[in-house]
Amino acid sequence: MSGGLAALLDDVAALARLAAASVDDVGTAAGRASAKAAGVIVDDAAVTPRYVRGLDPRRELSVIGRIAKGSLRNKLIFILPALLVLSQFLPWLLTPLLMVGGAYLCFEGAEKLWEKLRGGSHDEVPRTQAGPGSEDAVVSSAVRTDFILSAEIMVIALNEVSSEPLLSRGIILAVVGVAITALVYGVVALIVRMDDIGVALAERSSRFARRIGRGLVKAMPMVMTMLATVGVVAMLWVGGHILLVGSEELGWHALYAAVHRLEPANVVAGWFVNTAASALLGLIVGAAIVAGWYWIGSRRQPHVV
Repeated sequence: MSGGLAALLDDVAALARLAAASVDDVGTAAGRASAKAAGVIVDDAAVTPRYVRGLDPRRELSVIGRIAKGSLRNKLIFILPALLVLSQFLPWLLTPLLMVGGAYLCFEGAEKLWEKLRGGSHDEVPRTQAGPGSEDAVVSSAVRTDFILSAEIMVIALNEVSSEPLLSRGIILAVVGVAITALVYGVVALIVRMDDIGVALAERSSRFARRIGRGLVKAMPMVMTMLATVGVVAMLWVGGHILLVGSEELGWHALYAAVHRLEPANVVAGWFVNTAASALLGLIVGAAIVAGWYWIGSRRQPHVV
């Protein structure tokens, strides 16, 4: 009896070790997949604060919470099941689908550069009076935009763990979806409340606190500008790299071979060359798509006689 109990305890311990190893594997894979989606994550964090401008400051966190719930619903209820079915039955579509998403990132980055050069903005953010109706409009618009970014994040993450079993893929993608949503909207909540934190510190009696508070208030416009710039660069880099790697996987070796020939032997220098080449490719592809998009738009406009 004692021998059977000891054997049972050994089995339980072995299962516990296996489960712990599986959790570690899932955590590692989720971290690796999240890192690959960094460009889209930065863009998501840069775009979202604009949706709460003009709303009652007391309602900002509530609206961000509603947008975060919508983002999580996008990832877990709509995007995750569709991608799992696709990866299980049509895995050959993943690379072309990922490249389409990469081209979209290139388009977004190039269009933002173009709009900055023109002095305008292509972001359609609702500007309405405060109230429940305006909040609903803001949340609806933000969640629609988030769907595109969330889909790209999840596709990038799936491509990183496509060799895992179906259940592991599902768990990893769910972990990635929840973690990235918490990260993005936690950062967004901190960004939109940073001014208030700065003002509160500036009103303290401590000279050090007042200095920190005034510094925060002055720094926030620069932080937002820097975040937007990093987001554009990241989109071009990540989008271009997706196209570069995808072309290699589809058998079009010439492009990536040319980049490899440019890379020096030093690992760090090679990474910078690869990154610069990816960003340049992203800019070229994005500019071509932007030019085509604006040309189509100009053709659709009625001619004035």
